[in-house]
Amino acid sequence: MIPFPDLSPDIFAITLFGREFALRWYAMAYLVGLVVGWRIIVMLMRRPRLWGGNAPMAPEQVEELLTWIVAGVVLGGRLGFVLFYEPAYYLANPGQIPILWQGGMSFHGGFLGVVIAAWLFARRNGIAALRLADALAVATPVGLFLGRIANFINAELWGRPTTLPWGVIFPGEAAQDCPGVAGPCARHPSQLYEAGMEGILLGLALLWLVRRGGLRRPGLALGVFLAGYGLARFVVEFFRQADAQFVTPDNPWGHVLGGPVWGLTMGQLLSLPMILVGLGFVLWARRGR
Repeated sequence: MIPFPDLSPDIFAITLFGREFALRWYAMAYLVGLVVGWRIIVMLMRRPRLWGGNAPMAPEQVEELLTWIVAGVVLGGRLGFVLFYEPAYYLANPGQIPILWQGGMSFHGGFLGVVIAAWLFARRNGIAALRLADALAVATPVGLFLGRIANFINAELWGRPTTLPWGVIFPGEAAQDCPGVAGPCARHPSQLYEAGMEGILLGLALLWLVRRGGLRRPGLALGVFLAGYGLARFVVEFFRQADAQFVTPDNPWGHVLGGPVWGLTMGQLLSLPMILVGLGFVLWARRGR
């Protein structure tokens, strides 16, 4: 078992006029992921040969696109968490919805927010939406990797108890909430599993696809991203601690569909449509439609 390293969730904190202001790793992950993703898309737009002709948009337009994407990530991620995970609480406390700094963001909600923002941007600027989606798909794994590393540093979204040698003893509640274990227990570092699968493996697969001319088939990169992320998230859910709001004494795995032993968690339920739609885009693109 590995003790959790002594990491602070804050990069630095300062006190001004009696109030503390902090820059957190999670916020930095969002900022760096968006900036790196922006530069990746600019690079793609400056290489028309990757697209088999003209790039779908001018590199100068990517900066405006970034503004739309930020709005989609923040609004979609927050509203997705509110609707998918704790609708009853926020219906009773609507004033808590805008309080982002207390946590509570959903990837699936953020993804839907980006889809809507990118589609509106494409329509407004006369850009082929499917080709724009391919560029966004290639740029996204960097942000996913950084976000999961930030989750690990924050000691949040930890995994289920394990006796494997790389199990991590996370601080606080995570170390004390293991049935049948007298002392601190180790858990799967599921945040690192996700960083490796959603960030590194999926990112490398998409870069390989680009080098093989994948952007010449509209929708192919998007399909690979959707199916790849959905599959990675579906698998990791077997090792990730269930969301507390779905856990009961009769349902310790937190399944929202099916029985307490064989069923689907909310993360798996939301990932299945991504896998199916992604495979559909891959087949559609390979037929040259």
